[in-house]
Amino acid sequence: MLPKSKMILGFIVLGLYACSGKFVDIAKSTTYFTLCVEFAVFQYNEAQPDEFAYKLLWVRRSQQKIFSWTYLMDLEMGRTICKKHDEDINNCHLQEGPGKNTVSCTFVVNIIPIPVHFTLLNSTCLQIKIEEDSAFTQGTDFFYYED
Repeated sequence: MLPKSKMILGFIVLGLYACSGKFVDIAKSTTYFTLCVEFAVFQYNEAQPDEFAYKLLWVRRSQQKIFSWTYLMDLEMGRTICKKHDEDINNCHLQEGPGKNTVSCTFVVNIIPIPVHFTLLNSTCLQIKIEEDSAFTQGTDFFYYED
């Protein structure tokens, strides 16, 4: 009886852990994660009043919520010389000088694989821009600190 009790208790503890909704690290090359990254960058560009596009520079964090299709990502993006509706933003050069901007963003994206549907659940961005004056401004669902 005692071994069965330990086994049942183990399953209960494992089940509680699995259902906790905790995010765990995943490979940055995971198919659905890379699709969610592209979606997040696209959503960021669409929400910006800026005519220039931002492109992905690197992924700082890649996580998935246990037993779900929800992904958490920390992305670094840079402002390009291309307009945001140009075809191949990934091959655009970054802006230099006064137009140079780097943005650090955290996104939470949910994906329904079949049919493919994305939902941006949360986004927070910190934009570092080279200017003489510092200011804090708020945009559409994105927050910036200009420094």
